[in-house]
Amino acid sequence: MPIAQQFSPDVVLVSAGFDAVEGHQSPLGGYNVSAQCFGKLTQLLMELAGGRVVMSLEGGHDLTAICDASEACVSALLGDLCDSGFQWPQEKPCPKACTSLERVIEIQRKHWPCLQSSSQSSSHSAEVPGQSERDEAETVSAMASLSVDVEQPGSLLENTESSRSTEEPMEEEPIL
Repeated sequence: MPIAQQFSPDVVLVSAGFDAVEGHQSPLGGYNVSAQCFGKLTQLLMELAGGRVVMSLEGGHDLTAICDASEACVSALLGDLCDSGFQWPQEKPCPKACTSLERVIEIQRKHWPCLQSSSQSSSHSAEVPGQSERDEAETVSAMASLSVDVEQPGSLLENTESSRSTEEPMEEEPIL
């Protein structure tokens, strides 16, 4: 978000694909991002561009998962708060994802003053010492916790699917 805030867009366009939403089989994504997390991310985007956010449904492969995630995003767009009971994922971040994100931040730091550490930038001089580094570490940890894990047969994915509501909000169209 720091780069997006510094860029200060006039409008935010989102291609909303939901392959990462929990409920998808590993070959189709393998991520485990809750619909509520998609809503919270949308709520964060609403802080940009005076709330001018356009979302275009890109797709997904599990109708219930798509509907759940879409509903959470639309609720956020309508101003419904997503904070009740929401918690960022608490799983230990994937080390490779942390390394990749740290490298991206290192490269982008040259182009975006908002990523400069407090010791390198006077714009952070009013902050609590070390706050920028803590914020960066929290961001890396949060993003890395959204990374894919390889599911093993008989794992959480199968249990998640059986615990999901089977009530469909709309009928599935036959595969052509």
